[in-house]
Amino acid sequence: MNYKKIVLAYSGGLDTSVMIPWLKEHYNNCEVIAVAGNVGQGEDELEGLEEKAIKTGASKVYILDLKEELVNDYIAEAIKAGAKYEGNYLLGTPFSRPLIAKKLAEIVKKENADAICHGCTGKGNDQVRFELGIKAVDPNIDVIVPWRYWELNSREKEIDYAEKHKIPLKIKRETNYSKDKNVWHLSHEGLDLEDPENMPNYDKILELGKTPMKANDKEKKITLSFEKGLPIAIDGKKMSLLNIIEELNYIGGENGIGIIDIVENRLVGMKSRGVYETPGGTIIYKAHGILESICLDKDTMHFKEHISSKFGELLYDAKWDTPLREALSCFVNKTQEFVTGEVSLILYKGNIIPAGVSSKYSLHSKQIASFGEDSYYDQKDSEGFTNLYCLETKVRANMLKKNNLKK
Repeated sequence: MNYKKIVLAYSGGLDTSVMIPWLKEHYNNCEVIAVAGNVGQGEDELEGLEEKAIKTGASKVYILDLKEELVNDYIAEAIKAGAKYEGNYLLGTPFSRPLIAKKLAEIVKKENADAICHGCTGKGNDQVRFELGIKAVDPNIDVIVPWRYWELNSREKEIDYAEKHKIPLKIKRETNYSKDKNVWHLSHEGLDLEDPENMPNYDKILELGKTPMKANDKEKKITLSFEKGLPIAIDGKKMSLLNIIEELNYIGGENGIGIIDIVENRLVGMKSRGVYETPGGTIIYKAHGILESICLDKDTMHFKEHISSKFGELLYDAKWDTPLREALSCFVNKTQEFVTGEVSLILYKGNIIPAGVSSKYSLHSKQIASFGEDSYYDQKDSEGFTNLYCLETKVRANMLKKNNLKK
């Protein structure tokens, strides 16, 4: 294809840094428009991004502040759902991809461009997340994926190309971990982490926090206030959800919270090892679960456990823009109508210790649950209930006895 104008998903990292000159070399000096989404990766990553893109050949640069939209439209839905992937991963990277994809498609239309280019490899999940997100907005947009066919088929070759073309990089060969950071988390992959036998060098890689061994020696008590399933205040101080996540990232990081080392099943079929830092999210999920334990009835709570797992799987597998995810969000929002109250926690060296929960919508009754004398629950009623509950078991046991069979 002879593309004249290409919109590039630009992070300023290794892959996309070399893609601007590479695209111009391979597509007849086409115009490249770089688009960077500020999803909370930090000022150090964004600093000098526009200047670098222009110097390496971009004709225009968009730097979009997407933090509030990311938190309010994507992360908030996952919090209410309690979404996890494979029981441990609180997601993170999957949140930002459909949002960035949507913005890329919008800029293609605005700039009358011919195609979108992204820097995802053919081995990862993000290629699918970007492309499904793009196709959900406009199924006719062409997508260029250099990693599928270019000659720079290793990170070492990319670095060689960057050095040859005098493209500045913020990484070194020996510290070339693959990272993804946003307001919710920071992931670490590659190098020695590729072998699950190797213990991560936490002192070398951690950025959002400390290990429990090096965390604060004094416990930290906090109280989170929730309204309809979302945190609205810390210790009585009301804040936006974005500010709450940022504050809890700091508090959690100082106390060794939210570090996991897992081997996950990637969408493309392989297993991949990663280390994730999610201090604020871990605290929010814990508090949210505690509050739900007193606000949700048994059937809803148990069924929502299945929904939480499926919701996380859909997000991980790039299916944000699907009817099922939208339908599950409707279910989740219904369950959160009365998930309002306060949860106190003690943070200490990687541990989150419950320290009290209250809600005006609580279904817990101290009078009914008490071991003391009460007038709310007649224990004699349990005799008939238990007899009926045991009926099926008694019938089967009698049948086995009658036929001299063992269980």
